[in-house]
Amino acid sequence: MKQHYDIIIIGGGMVGGSLAASLIPAAQRLGLSIAVVEAFPLPEAGSEEYQPSYDTRSTALSYGSRLIYEQIGIWQQLRQHLCPITHIHVSDKGRFGATRLNAEDEHVSALGYVVENHWLGRVLMNRLAQEDAAVIDLLCPAEVTDVVSDDNLMRVALTTAEGDQQITAELVVMADGGRSGLREQLGIGYQQKSYQQHAVIANISPETAHGNIAYERFTDTGPIALLPLEDSVLSGEASQQDFHRMGLVWTVPDEQIDEILGLTDQQFIERVHERFGYRAGVFVKVGERFSYPLKLSIADEQVRQGLIVLGNAAHALHPIAGQGYNLALRGVVALAAELIEAREAGVNLGDIHHLTRFADRVRQDQQKTIGFSDKTMKLFSNDNPLLALGRSAGLQLMDICPMAKTVFARSAMGLDQPTPDLR
Repeated sequence: MKQHYDIIIIGGGMVGGSLAASLIPAAQRLGLSIAVVEAFPLPEAGSEEYQPSYDTRSTALSYGSRLIYEQIGIWQQLRQHLCPITHIHVSDKGRFGATRLNAEDEHVSALGYVVENHWLGRVLMNRLAQEDAAVIDLLCPAEVTDVVSDDNLMRVALTTAEGDQQITAELVVMADGGRSGLREQLGIGYQQKSYQQHAVIANISPETAHGNIAYERFTDTGPIALLPLEDSVLSGEASQQDFHRMGLVWTVPDEQIDEILGLTDQQFIERVHERFGYRAGVFVKVGERFSYPLKLSIADEQVRQGLIVLGNAAHALHPIAGQGYNLALRGVVALAAELIEAREAGVNLGDIHHLTRFADRVRQDQQKTIGFSDKTMKLFSNDNPLLALGRSAGLQLMDICPMAKTVFARSAMGLDQPTPDLR
C-alpha cells in the first residue's frame, strides 16, 4: 500500500473493477497509480474451470457494452460463459400489441448478452491480476471510514486487517453501490421516488431450450422479464442433469411481496404462468428467490472537487428494459476517457472544471435512459383503457415498421452513443 495514489476507487464490484481495468493501458503509458478499495475479499484470480451455479444472479449486457469490454480487453474470456440474446419479444398482457426484434434484422450477431455476475467479477479480477496491471493496488478487505478534502488532495481513512491507515489521492471515485453509506456521510443528497413495487429475482427452467429469446411482458401488476441463461449442470448422487435456465425479473406490488415469496416452488411456477403465459414453454424448476424494493434514485451531486460518484451510487433505476448496468458502464468509459485527457494535459485529476466536463458529457445519456425507464414504467402500469389501447397499438405499429424497430433496437443495444477511445 502506498501513501499516495493518483486515483482511489472505492468499491471493487463490476463498476469499480471495470473502471480500473479500462485505465490499465493509459496508467502504464502515463504513469498513473491507482488503488481499488473493497470491503469484502475479492475472488481469487485464475483461469480454472468455471461451472455456472443454478441460482447465480445475472446482468443483461447490451451490444454496446460488448464493444466496451472488447476495448478493455476482456471480451474473449467473458464470452466463454454468457448467453447471447438473438431475439426479443415484447408484449402487453390481455392486449393485441406485440413487438419482436431479432439480431439478423439489425445485422448484429446478438442484440445483447446475459452474464452471471460472479463470472464477470472473476474475469475483471483476472484482468487486474495480469502482469501489466501492476499499476493497480487491490486493497481488500478494507473499509473506508472517512473521506475529506484537503486543499488539492483527498484524504481517505481505512480500516484494514493491519489496523487503521490513511492514504491520499488527487481523485476519489465512489463506486460502492446504491446503498452507499459514504454518500450520506459526505452530505450528498439524492432525489428518490418509490414505485411501490418489489422486484422478485429467480432463475427458472423451461422444459425445452429457450432459443436465446428474451421476453418483456407487461401486466396490470407490473412487467415480467425473462432472460436466457447458460444451461446449468446439476450433479446428484445417482445422475447428472442439464437444466435450461432463464433469469426471471418479476415486478410485483409491495402489498403482494410477502405472499409471492411465501409460495412453494410449484405454486410460484403456476403464478408465473398465470402472469406470463406459456410463450417460453412449461416451467419445471425454480431456484432461490430474492427481492428488493424498486426506486428511482439520483444523486444530487455526481462530482465535487476531488470526488466522483459513479454507478448505482449515482443513479438507480427501474430494471425495466435492463438498462441500469449498461448506463453505468457507459459512464465508466466516459470517465476513463476524461481522466486520460486530463493527465495528458497535466491537469490535477480532481480539478472540478474537468470533472464538471465529464458530468456534462454523461448527463444527456443519463436523462434519456432514466427518463425512458421511468416513462415506460408509468405508461405500462396505467390501467386507463385509452392508454392501454394506445400502447398496444404502438407495439403493433413498431412491429410492422422496420425503421421504427431499428431506431428502438439501436437505442436498446446502446449503439446510439459513441464509445470513447481509451488508448
